[in-house]
Amino acid sequence: MIELLPLLLQGAWITVKVTLFGALLAIACALIGALARLSPLAPLRWIAITYIEVFRGSSLLVQLFWLYFVLPMPPFNIELSAFAVAVVGLGLNIGAYGAEVLRGAIRSVHQGQHEACQALNMTAATRMRRIILPQALLAAIPPGTNLLIELLKNTSLVSLITLSDLAFRARQLDQATLMTMEIFGLALLIYFVLAQAINFGMRQLERRLARGRMRGGLS
Repeated sequence: MIELLPLLLQGAWITVKVTLFGALLAIACALIGALARLSPLAPLRWIAITYIEVFRGSSLLVQLFWLYFVLPMPPFNIELSAFAVAVVGLGLNIGAYGAEVLRGAIRSVHQGQHEACQALNMTAATRMRRIILPQALLAAIPPGTNLLIELLKNTSLVSLITLSDLAFRARQLDQATLMTMEIFGLALLIYFVLAQAINFGMRQLERRLARGRMRGGLS
């Protein structure tokens, strides 16, 4: 069992990197997508709607295959590494779901907050940055945590585009040793630990944002 750990941990490190960079891209896409979806400008709204519906309405696996196998072909001629495809594919996919989560959170902010900002002559950008968005982010953390854990679990698909992640290493070791129960048991445990790390980190962030909101309310 001990000799299996180094290869599994190598795969786990790839999984962690894909999750981290994919999450950063997903957060950026969710923020941009949500703000564009709420924009008064119709072209921005339609671009955001198209992005969200395309990536939510099609298979993630097909999206990864499209980025990895189709983009290098004419007329695109864009070749990305397997790691880049994994990050971009997962980030865009989860970001589309995150955009709708964040849009709902922004709309859930009480109308009185908007009216108070207008009474203070805040610009729309300042109102969003200082008042609305911090409250929306706090409301979006629980569903956002679920999406990040979903992103982590979806990294198992990147083994199908030749990336040596945790799932790839587990299957590789299983074929070499036939220790199926032990190998996939360890892989299951590693995924669980990584998911709990995400859960813990997001809870800490939620507490920090909640404390900041209370201090802001008391000041």
